[in-house]
Formats: sequence, structure tokens, C-alpha cells
Amino acid sequence: MRRSGGVAASAAAVVLSSVVMLAGGCLDLPSRPEVDIPQGIPPGAGAAVPFFDVNAPGRTADLLDRWARPLASKTGIPAVSLEAYGNAAEIERQQHPECGLAWTTLAGVGGVESKHGTYRGARVAANGDVRPPIRGVVLDGTAGNARIPDSDGGALDGDDTLDRAMGPFQFIPETWRRYGVDANGDGVASPDNIDDAALSAARYLCVSGGDLTTAQGWQKAVRVYNNSTQYVLDVRDHANAYSVGEPY
Repeated sequence: MRRSGGVAASAAAVVLSSVVMLAGGCLDLPSRPEVDIPQGIPPGAGAAVPFFDVNAPGRTADLLDRWARPLASKTGIPAVSLEAYGNAAEIERQQHPECGLAWTTLAGVGGVESKHGTYRGARVAANGDVRPPIRGVVLDGTAGNARIPDSDGGALDGDDTLDRAMGPFQFIPETWRRYGVDANGDGVASPDNIDDAALSAARYLCVSGGDLTTAQGWQKAVRVYNNSTQYVLDVRDHANAYSVGEPY
């Protein structure tokens, strides 16, 4: 999908305790219990997404509000982004159960690629639109990136000279044309809508990896984003943290 790494760097480690310094000493405050973050591949599946009618009209991700909000408060992922991940994972589960894609994997990729649609101050609207649009670097063959000549006349990525990765899941135009799909019910498949991008990424990962419940299939799928061991580990670490309700 992309020939370079995500636009967002990995976040700092989880803060496990808090201490307030006072004159003449310090006061220990109650700390959050330490939680062991799994290290397995594939990552843990996390809180089960409730069943819903994936063919219902409108934004089906709205049906996951009660599921997403408690998770959002624990993980720090915007609730609308969590709804998008859960929506995409459940659609794939119902339509392609052989894939075994968990929402935590989508959250891992979304976290690495764009901080769940919030990179550089972007915001995720209630309908899933990410504004301002997130664009990756110009793919000009420098800094370890591939050189990808313009393939869309700038219609999608805004650059009519060279291609750029787009949106919260950093699709390049060529890949978006193959896998892009409308998931928020507005009739438009937009790489700058996190619902659309998450479901498109789910499709791409499943086609690329096959059975994502296996270590081999999961790693093969994630490597289509960035074929590096460090990238795979970054996505794994994000996803495993989210699987136990921890921020990353």
C-alpha cells in the first residue's frame, strides 16, 4: 500500500504510576495497576465487537457507540475511530470469516500510520471524515521511499507530479482505486474518511494475508504496508496494548 513508513511515530511507553512532589517531600498517589502487555503474533483480539446488521442503512459504525466509548477512555483512541475499526472488523467477520481479522490489528495500523486520524492536529468528525486531510511525503525516491509517478492527475492526493499516501490509513492512489470502499453510507469511497479507510484496509489485509489468525498470515498482511520487521513490531505492540485496554 505504501512504500514508506507511517506518518506518525510510535508513542511513548504507558505511564504506570504518578507522584506529586510537595515541599519537604512527596506524596504517592494511587496508581493504575500494572498490566502485562502481550507480545504475541497475531496480537490479541481485544473486546469482542457486538453483532449488528452490517447491511443497515447509514453509518453502521454508529451502532457501536456503547462498545467504543469505554474502550476509548481506556486506550486513548478517539471513539469515532474505534467505531470505524470495530465496524470494519465485524463486516469482514460476517462476510469473510476465514480471514480472522481483529479490530486491534486495524487499530495498530491506524495508530502507527496516523495516530487514528489525529496526526498533526487532524480531527475525526462524527461521520468519520478526517480534517484537514492527512497526506504523506511526496514519493520521490528519496529517504528510503519508492519513486511513484503521478497516477491520478492529483484528483485523489492533490499532487499531479508524484503520488502521495492519503488519509488515516495512508493509501496510495493506485491501491485505493483497487480496494477503496464506502463504509459510512454516504455513497462516496473516500480515503479521508476513517470508516471507508478502515474497511478498505481490512479488505486489503485479508486479501494479502489470508488467515490472519496465524503468525505467518498476520505478518504477511502487515508487511504490505511496510515490508520491515520494525514496522511489524510497531503494529504488534500497538495492537497488543489495545487488546488489554491500554494506551500506546
